[in-house]
Amino acid sequence: MNKVVITGADGFVGSNTAQCFLDHGIEVLALDIVDKPRRLTPQTGLSYKCVDITDKEQLLKAIPIGEFDTFVHFAWAGSAGPLRTDYNLQMQNALSTVECLKTARDMGCLRFVCAGSIMEREVEAAVHTQGSRPGMGYIYGMGKHIAHCLCKSVAANIGLDLLWPMITNAYGVGELSPRFVNTTLRKIINHEPLQFTAGTQNYDFVYVTDVAQAFFDVAEKGVPFKEYIIGSGNARPLKEFIIEMQQELAPDQTPQFGDVPFTGTNLPLSAFDTTDIEQDCGFKPKVGFAEGTRMTMEWLKTI
Repeated sequence: MNKVVITGADGFVGSNTAQCFLDHGIEVLALDIVDKPRRLTPQTGLSYKCVDITDKEQLLKAIPIGEFDTFVHFAWAGSAGPLRTDYNLQMQNALSTVECLKTARDMGCLRFVCAGSIMEREVEAAVHTQGSRPGMGYIYGMGKHIAHCLCKSVAANIGLDLLWPMITNAYGVGELSPRFVNTTLRKIINHEPLQFTAGTQNYDFVYVTDVAQAFFDVAEKGVPFKEYIIGSGNARPLKEFIIEMQQELAPDQTPQFGDVPFTGTNLPLSAFDTTDIEQDCGFKPKVGFAEGTRMTMEWLKTI
């Protein structure tokens, strides 16, 4: 692996991953939809192009033929907030992912690494349970799952190695979305009531620089057509993560469990198993949850 293309490279996870590849001496062509990057910083080995990946002609013009061996795909509209329920947008994301995969093959790439989500497994569990009524919040995960299914068949057909790392829950410095860790940390900062579900559902969290390293490890060493869970290796009930965060960052506040109803799907701990990524790719996270949330909270205080 010498040169990689990364889409969505100015996003939260994408920018950290781009930096990780650069730190390992890999040249990076970063693609994103913004005219001027907000997170990426100019440096040796990095080139940037503003590209709308839904425009295949733009995408083809952006990537020189025969120069890149690996394509890493993060670009995905509506990954947080209300657009997660927009089924037209999520279907378009899935189709755009397939087109990126085909473009990668046309440009001479040998491997296509796509950012999947643990929500794909939640979707499977929710949809295939008799009598279930999945909420609209599952549509984002459905888009990821559809993309995964389509890419696997197309990649096999065109002779491109597909690798599918599935992120559990990434968090860390630089994240601006209203996802769980960010929302909870803002409540702690503002001394707001810490109200949660009963917290019995299984969860995992992994700091963003560890996520970036996992993508590098999978791109370099992953076995084609395997999916890899990116997590801490210590999945557990959400309540335990909350208590750890509270004791580390807000010892004077008391979390209240059960005040918020839980309507989602509780995956078994086996769904978060990181054995494959550890054995195949040598990935081991470095940042513990208490340390990671402390760093994130200190950063949130500055913005």
